[in-house]
Amino acid sequence: MKSFQKTAISAVAAGLLAVASMSAFADDAPAADAAAAPEVSPITANVTVTNNYIYRGLSQSDFKPAIQGGFDYAHESGFYIGNWNSSISWVSDANLAKSAPIEMDFYGGFKKELIAEGFASDVGVLQYYYPTSQITGTNPNTTEIYVAQNATFGPVTGFLKFSYALSNTFAAPSSTGSNYSDLTANYDTGFYGITLNGHFGYQKIAGQYIQAGQASASYADWKLGLTKDFGGGLSASAAYVGTNVKEGSGNYSGVYAYATPTGRNMGGQTGVVSLTKTF
Repeated sequence: MKSFQKTAISAVAAGLLAVASMSAFADDAPAADAAAAPEVSPITANVTVTNNYIYRGLSQSDFKPAIQGGFDYAHESGFYIGNWNSSISWVSDANLAKSAPIEMDFYGGFKKELIAEGFASDVGVLQYYYPTSQITGTNPNTTEIYVAQNATFGPVTGFLKFSYALSNTFAAPSSTGSNYSDLTANYDTGFYGITLNGHFGYQKIAGQYIQAGQASASYADWKLGLTKDFGGGLSASAAYVGTNVKEGSGNYSGVYAYATPTGRNMGGQTGVVSLTKTF
């Protein structure tokens, strides 16, 4: 699964600076016009290293480091396509007979300021692909459609996003129709390139899929953090994340609904740090 916006859901892109130059000639020669700014490429790429791949509040790498990266193509009309990838372990952790060391996300959509300046509407489709045949009898590959509304109010930016699964959700049986609601806000402090980040989300798992004796596999997640822009496309982030995933009951007491091979809560509160380079 992806960190967002898989985000959350998951990288901060630094701005591109255009530098204008001016030449001086002899006193009787006219001043040269400022050099034209270089054309901005519609293609961007990014690479990230992180101590723990968290997606929708759950660790996808068993609380171990992960490397991530992808690219995006955005047309001036508003249409875009992209690919994002990350090392993972959760598929193999859930069923050692299967191996899927990587998550590959393919997406495309349309994003445009349709309401007013600073209010970009976004609609698209996202395919999560894991190079393995199945996991516990169910294919982990997941297809979602999404709609989002972005907003900018001075130094505050954010979005409200709703994702809906057209297939089973990450190997949960009979879970078509699961959905995820994401509210994210960022505040540019204007102080040394530091932005404050906040997020709250709710993952609804459809159907009767129950884990570890709990009444439901649905849960809420949150994040509080900050991002530092170093310029030149380099940024770093640090956040504290968590969920309300709890221990099971009855015969499952002490067992988490989402657990690592060692029994650790995949949605336990933890710190996450990452370094991103955007090209």
